[in-house]
Amino acid sequence: MSPETHFEIANFIWTICNLLRGPYKRNEYRKVILPLTVLRRFDCILAPTKAAVLKEHATLKAKPENVIRNKLSQITGHQFYNLSKLDLPRLMDDPNQLAPNLNGYINGFSPNIRAIMERFDFGSQIARMAEKDLLYLVIKRFASIDLSPARVDTVQMGYVFEELIRIGAEQSNEEAGEHFTPREVIKLMVNLLLSPEKDLARSHVVKTSMTPRAAPAACCLCPRSTFTHSMPMRSRNSSARTGTTKPSYSYLVFWERWIKPSRKRRPCWRSNNESRPG
Repeated sequence: MSPETHFEIANFIWTICNLLRGPYKRNEYRKVILPLTVLRRFDCILAPTKAAVLKEHATLKAKPENVIRNKLSQITGHQFYNLSKLDLPRLMDDPNQLAPNLNGYINGFSPNIRAIMERFDFGSQIARMAEKDLLYLVIKRFASIDLSPARVDTVQMGYVFEELIRIGAEQSNEEAGEHFTPREVIKLMVNLLLSPEKDLARSHVVKTSMTPRAAPAACCLCPRSTFTHSMPMRSRNSSARTGTTKPSYSYLVFWERWIKPSRKRRPCWRSNNESRPG
């Protein structure tokens, strides 16, 4: 893992914004920085298996799409792959065709990764940077950054990306609390909320919580992983013995309801026999 902190890595990445000054406003920098950070991370993850993927794909072209996807995912060790012969460093070999080659490289990813890049609407930024003669300089800088898992592990990469989001939000006059909740705070919230509950080790226990301000994804995933791993092994494995399709270990269902800012309502805990808020 990198000896650098996630703040240092994020700040280094954000210095690339100096190349965007002029054609881009400060509140537009993240339209370039965030998708390219994601793209470079995927690029580094797939680099060790790229040759093997291309070789295997040559023998699978006549196979159904699901067979190709499963085979190539087994090689990469991840649920994604890339079928282009290019990567970010190789894109530098042909500066005159950088824009179409970059688009082709992105289109070479598996459908799930292409969907991510489409949500970023990064194609429009490629055209914009190419028009302003910025594309080569920006891609060259990103291609020199090592975001491989050996240097930046998954947890640290998550913090790097969240720090980039925070910086971008500050430059857009947004409050950091609108989009970012540190993992340490989430764990504390979960412990405070669920520590009094004594029945979570039993099977088929469902708890419903309403919280108007907590980050939904992290607050759902953190308690499930925490309490699943802390449960007795007998409870977690009972579904395998009984052959049931539904997991029999306790699980937590968090329901988030967004309320108007003018309605100051405190989070509440509802038991199983109470009706769910409408």
